[in-house]
Amino acid sequence: MDLIKNIKDIMIGDRSNTDVIREACQDLILDDKTLREIMSRFLCEIERGLKKKTHPQADIKCFVTYVQDLPNGKERGKFLALDLGGTNFRVLLIHLKGESDFEMQSKIYAIPQSIMLGSGTQLFDHIAECLANFIKEHKIHNERLPLGFTFSFPLKQLGLTKGYLIRWTKGFNCEGVVDHDVVELLEDALRRRGDVQIDVCAILNDTTGTLMSCAWKNHNCKIGAIVGTGSNACYVERVENCEMYDGDSKGKEHVLINTEWGAFGDNGALDFIRTEYDREIDEFSINKGKQLAEKMISGMYMGELVRLALVKFTKDGLLFGGQGSDLLFKRFQFFTKYVSEIESDKAGDYFNCYDVLEEIGILHATDEDCANVRFICECVSSRAAYLSSAGIAALINKMNDPSVTVGVDGSVYRFHPRFHDLMYSKIRELTNDHIKFDLMLSEDGSGRGAALVAAVASRQTHESDDQ
Repeated sequence: MDLIKNIKDIMIGDRSNTDVIREACQDLILDDKTLREIMSRFLCEIERGLKKKTHPQADIKCFVTYVQDLPNGKERGKFLALDLGGTNFRVLLIHLKGESDFEMQSKIYAIPQSIMLGSGTQLFDHIAECLANFIKEHKIHNERLPLGFTFSFPLKQLGLTKGYLIRWTKGFNCEGVVDHDVVELLEDALRRRGDVQIDVCAILNDTTGTLMSCAWKNHNCKIGAIVGTGSNACYVERVENCEMYDGDSKGKEHVLINTEWGAFGDNGALDFIRTEYDREIDEFSINKGKQLAEKMISGMYMGELVRLALVKFTKDGLLFGGQGSDLLFKRFQFFTKYVSEIESDKAGDYFNCYDVLEEIGILHATDEDCANVRFICECVSSRAAYLSSAGIAALINKMNDPSVTVGVDGSVYRFHPRFHDLMYSKIRELTNDHIKFDLMLSEDGSGRGAALVAAVASRQTHESDDQ
């Protein structure tokens, strides 16, 4: 033991703990050269996902959503939406009255872990029960309303109302759902009840909802991105580039593509930037070897990445005098919200940091410890922002439109104090000079966006009937 300590002392030499920690964190810092290499690999994988021959082996699947029309402001009426994408799900009633004019009522329902890890029948029966209760509470049981279903897990779509689950993410692992049509599973659950009359008009994920919600106000929105519990993006692609598209385009030139970029790197493309913390996160996950980009970006893992670094430096005697706490050494007990709180401190102040450390049982931290904790948080969150930026910049450059609005949603993007600014500046550096872009915070994309997809589908049906 003394020999190991002496070796460490020799390695550290006269350098401060701060110097050693900052040097050790260099693996988390991505320069522009590295980001451009990531963009190149990302675009290669996008092309593989779009082509029939390479699609089965592609990590970024580029699923066709069959959404080909964006809102035009003429959508009217009442619409229901289901939003399933995490440990809670929502039911929404949205009344569209005109361009930018709407009323919305919603209710959040919990999904117990026993259901998240149970059977598909249990999950969809639970959803159907909550939907039935919502409809009764709002006294709309005598109306037959169109419904948009946001299902924020990897889906292979065969039409606007047919989507097969590829794999579970975000801690879900319900039996009997993978490779099944989730719209059919929902409709089966509603039929078992017999007391809910709805028309499922569309199945979509939260990125599509985000894009649609922003496009309702800004018709220039052509990319939707999520940086929250999970991470993903969709974008507008030309139909001629989508070999997996097998629908009737009816003369339409474009279709939304759900990239499922969270799986980027599953084939080893990101191994050159993965750290020991990334490998440990993956090792102890329920989907080992899968969703590797998401594990480097999303809020589900950001706090744990920071915790693993804190544990390493504490055990090395570089933080907290080498003394941690039970909560520090317990998996997933350093929450992602702590990262946002710590980085919200003004420069030189550590009020939030001291509060967070006290909450996890560390009462003996110094100002130097807090400065180092903040630096570690900044490295992890900046890397997440830059990886997201590289993906978005690659899509912007691929589309090559002179002006693009990017709709963004998700708890990390919303609540982290620096995430928007980090993304904006990095996307600007990585996009082609002639392209203008802006980032638009989505207002309830996964909910309102689902209703808007249903509204657009309903509008198109009425327009076809009128012809």
